[in-house]
Amino acid sequence: MKTQVLVIGGGVGGLTVALKLARCGVEVCVIEMLKGSASMYKGELLQPKSIQILQELGLRKHVEASGHRINEIEVVEKREKQNQFTTIGCSSMNYNILNSPYDYAIMVPHEKLKSILLDEAKKYSSFTYIQPGRFKGFKGKKAIVAMEKEEVEVEAEVFVGAEGRKSKTREAMDIKLKEHKYDHHFLTVSFPRPPDLTEGKMIATPHTFLGLFPLPGNMVRTVYLIPSGSYKDMKEKGIEHFYKAYSELCPELSEYVTHIKSWREIQLMIPVHFNAGQYVKDNVVIMGDAAHSVHPMAGEGMNLAIQDGDVLGELLCWMNSEHGNLSCLKWYEKVRKPRVSKVLQLSHLSALAYSKPFRYFPNVRKRAIHQMTSDEKLHTKQMLNVSGLGFWRESLLDRFVQMGILPARHYGSLQYEGHIFNEKTDYPWEEGGSLQ
Repeated sequence: MKTQVLVIGGGVGGLTVALKLARCGVEVCVIEMLKGSASMYKGELLQPKSIQILQELGLRKHVEASGHRINEIEVVEKREKQNQFTTIGCSSMNYNILNSPYDYAIMVPHEKLKSILLDEAKKYSSFTYIQPGRFKGFKGKKAIVAMEKEEVEVEAEVFVGAEGRKSKTREAMDIKLKEHKYDHHFLTVSFPRPPDLTEGKMIATPHTFLGLFPLPGNMVRTVYLIPSGSYKDMKEKGIEHFYKAYSELCPELSEYVTHIKSWREIQLMIPVHFNAGQYVKDNVVIMGDAAHSVHPMAGEGMNLAIQDGDVLGELLCWMNSEHGNLSCLKWYEKVRKPRVSKVLQLSHLSALAYSKPFRYFPNVRKRAIHQMTSDEKLHTKQMLNVSGLGFWRESLLDRFVQMGILPARHYGSLQYEGHIFNEKTDYPWEEGGSLQ
């Protein structure tokens, strides 16, 4: 079997790069190991940059019609007093502060997003999809793929590993990882939501964290932080203990969380943080969770994969049209690796802020979030960095404002166009830039 590009893994990242390639006439084959839909939870919160990419692919309206729009995320700080949680602070992070057509996020079921991308890719004759197909390794310059009861050798100009955290492509490239494991895990599950829960909400205490993100169909995706190693004990206490934990933090969920009838419906997530030392080796490339794993606190894993796919797809299309040699693949790593590093750092800091049960830290965190959302510059920087639309580094002066040493600032007009990613920074090879 022969193709121009073989994509190993049919998740949203792999399908994004494949769709871009199919649209520009590059022969691309995607192999997906799973026979059906994934049972494990995958990201569902589309950030503004990913929405922009979907707009360019002609899929924005379809995705919006299948999702739930998020304009803001309320951040609530609570403390337990006399066996009851009381609110000690409340702030709101608002996407609308961004001066962009993409000033919102979208919650969309992961499998629905995959089906939208796949259905669109299937419209192109240059696209081939094989399911199930399992990558077993390389034999010389060919990939060995197990399909049904036979093994097939696949020849390609470029191989893309997009098969997730336990990537066999990355193993074949002999790329070593330095993983960071956290002292906490997460429980995630979806169930019906109260009618007035239409925006994102994060509830934090000195010891835990509960994230609530509305889905279409009057559902809500929930993410609950627990100490590592405590999952087994919680299960032994029965499902009622789970109801109690949610209801104490968010009483309005009391009559809704009971729709979960068994621990079998609840998924345990173990966060891991890493960024591979390299994304490209000869004609083999890794992307998404195969290249980097982000702490789920920021919900950025899926978005990084889509953004990887956008840059890589654009580069491969350009290489095909301009007859670029394989050394051009390094452009992908040059663009994506620094951006991913910045997102990983932000998510790591968020993880530390919400998982360390220091006695006085909730008050510090409450003040920092209040200052951040009250100060127009800090608020804009936070939302821009989370959105993926650009990156604006915080200064020492910003830190002083966030700590409350200096008052929050207000501006008549805030200029930050120089911090927004554009075609020149997303696809620098098109401008004749240098890899040095």
